[in-house]
Amino acid sequence: MTEHAAAVAHQFDDAEQQRGAAELGMWIFLATEVMFFGGMFTAFTAYRWLYPEAFTHASRHLDALLGGINTVVLIGSSLTMVLAVHGARHGHRRMLLVCLALTLLLGSVFLGVKAIEWSSKWEHGLVPGLHFTLTGADAGRQELFFFLYFAMTGVHALHLVIGICVVGVIFALAWRGHYSPEYHNPVEVTGLYWHFIDIVWIFLLPMLYLIGRHGA
Repeated sequence: MTEHAAAVAHQFDDAEQQRGAAELGMWIFLATEVMFFGGMFTAFTAYRWLYPEAFTHASRHLDALLGGINTVVLIGSSLTMVLAVHGARHGHRRMLLVCLALTLLLGSVFLGVKAIEWSSKWEHGLVPGLHFTLTGADAGRQELFFFLYFAMTGVHALHLVIGICVVGVIFALAWRGHYSPEYHNPVEVTGLYWHFIDIVWIFLLPMLYLIGRHGA
């Protein structure tokens, strides 16, 4: 039995059928994720419409520079993920390993920057409920903004942690020579998940960080 045949699970007729099923499964999963994040985005948009001034004031407490840096970092990680998939498709093992490692590094950098940002919010008393020290007429509404901020960025960060773990497993298997031009579908579907995480952040950046830069 060839390595290619061994990689095909018993319930599939051939590798192409298995590949199609894996990609369909990932797209269905991502559709549910769109609905999940869509609910949070809708809630934020509704409250933003109800309390425009308070949300504008709260947004100004966010560090747009750190948000921009993390955007560049994630876009870079999408590029390295694309190159990793290219390397897997064409049997370039070195490219696959290097690009997966860079993807892991960039994902970790994003989390590190996010940890710095969250720590700053704690130091400035901007953590809802636990440590919120803002005062004023719209303090409660600003606290709502930060509740949504931590909820959305926290869930996004959790998805990124999961993505890093999955890419780490893919890297370990690639190191052992598990993938080839004939069988590399796990790399491709992992890439789809990673790009989804990046796209979510592209929406979060203007929604959270930039509204305070243009008034209510």
